[in-house]
Amino acid sequence: MKAQEILQDPLRNKGTAFTVAERHELGLTGLLPPKVQTLDEQVAQVYGQLQTRTTAIAKHLFLMQIFNQNRILFYRLLRQYLVELLPLVYTPTIGDAVEQYGQQFVEPGGAVYLSINDPDSMQASLIAAAAGREIKMVVVTDGEGVLGIGDWGVNGVDISIGKLMVYTAAAGIDPRQVLPIVLDVGTDNQQLLDDPLYLGNRQKRVRGEAYHAFIDQFVEVVETTFPNVFLHWEDFGRENAAAILNQYQNQITTFNDDIQGTGIVVLAGILGALSISGEKLTTQRYLCFGAGTAGTGVARRIFLEMQAQGLSVEEARQHFYLVDRQGLLFDDMADLTPEQKAFARKRSEFTNVAALTDLVAVVAAVQPTILVGTSGQPHSFTEEIVKSMCAHTPRPIIFAMSNPTKLSEATAADLINWSAGKALVATGVPQAPVTYNGVTYEIGQANNALVYPGLGLGVIAAQATRLNDEMISQAAHSLGGIVDTSQPGAAVLPPVARVTEYQKTIATAVVQSALDQGLAGRKITDVAAVVTENQWLPEY
Repeated sequence: MKAQEILQDPLRNKGTAFTVAERHELGLTGLLPPKVQTLDEQVAQVYGQLQTRTTAIAKHLFLMQIFNQNRILFYRLLRQYLVELLPLVYTPTIGDAVEQYGQQFVEPGGAVYLSINDPDSMQASLIAAAAGREIKMVVVTDGEGVLGIGDWGVNGVDISIGKLMVYTAAAGIDPRQVLPIVLDVGTDNQQLLDDPLYLGNRQKRVRGEAYHAFIDQFVEVVETTFPNVFLHWEDFGRENAAAILNQYQNQITTFNDDIQGTGIVVLAGILGALSISGEKLTTQRYLCFGAGTAGTGVARRIFLEMQAQGLSVEEARQHFYLVDRQGLLFDDMADLTPEQKAFARKRSEFTNVAALTDLVAVVAAVQPTILVGTSGQPHSFTEEIVKSMCAHTPRPIIFAMSNPTKLSEATAADLINWSAGKALVATGVPQAPVTYNGVTYEIGQANNALVYPGLGLGVIAAQATRLNDEMISQAAHSLGGIVDTSQPGAAVLPPVARVTEYQKTIATAVVQSALDQGLAGRKITDVAAVVTENQWLPEY
């Protein structure tokens, strides 16, 4: 490789940290400033430069420049200042980055853009992008259901890139073994179609048979090009996300973070909350507000856990209520998705059916003990709702999951204050501790980044042939067991500040589950050792 190619390859470039000997050997002498810096010196210098940026999006763009130049420096910086920088490289700032992708375009971070208008180039594009590397993980999106902000077409590529950043920073997934992909099938976002700076296909989304044929071709080509790859689906729309997962989850090693990852972290948070309240999961009444891809995925995970704890399918089903655009979902509604139908109620159960289009009325009628918001409807968890829950349960569990921040159903401070400190709270975005009546309440961030990195590490370490519900359940339980709930005001989830510490715990649980079920694709005698072997923790 030529000297200039080395400096332009972020996976090999070390910048000023190349030693004198390395510079001579690689032909870099004279192509860099004479001073040889340590990695610590580089981090300090770059961190200082970062502080001169005054807005979150400006900091995000600066970090992307470092990412595109020097991955080792980028990941050391990110790990060293993880709590501060994680919101800049992923949620909530990633939402702004997606919306401004065309206007703020920088180098695409090694991503692959696959167009439905040119399917025959798919394999050649993947081979070119992965030249010289063994790809073990792919994160792919079609940009239709980005966070809570909707259809952003090819701009959604930033989601795939950001997700893989978290995999590496938190769990040590080797960045040389990953590939971010966006499937450009068009967009129904008229703002983008009218924007001269939009960089994707300027056409309405392709749907139906042609769309699914493209997905089928993509899966076939990825599996052929990268044998034993772990395929992670991200931010697909409601119409397609569950259908794609259902089609492939028993054929390949695959995962949908919106459906399964959100379910894992919410289950872990609920288990943490119940360890504080001393109550049982099987006695809870669960209300989902926002029954889309994430909401129904979470409900299914809790539903399966209730069965694991002794309830029959029908007994468990009676504990669930889903609210979406129509209000409380009933089984005679014609426009329900298959995932919604599984939890729809009968109108005969209620005397005030006409009023149950309003969340306040539903909460009063259902008297839930758990309320989880995945609606993207800001400030929808009102004081009236919180006090209604408190009237029927001593420690209501309330998770306002929507992100970015502007779409959150409630602030943690309001939930704690309105409930007089009774509510067990988690939020989808970082929120500061809340002091009420002399007690400081730590707020658990129900961020999928708490769990999916370790899950992915475990799948790769085990060379798992499938990722199934039992492995996912073990991941959730391993995360829930980390929380110290003995202190007043304890959070229901472990802090993001410790995210790198417990990914090995999650990965170990996943590897062990794969072994127990005969789903490991390799011989393993020491589970902890094989997890460590698969972590990328470079030092200069």
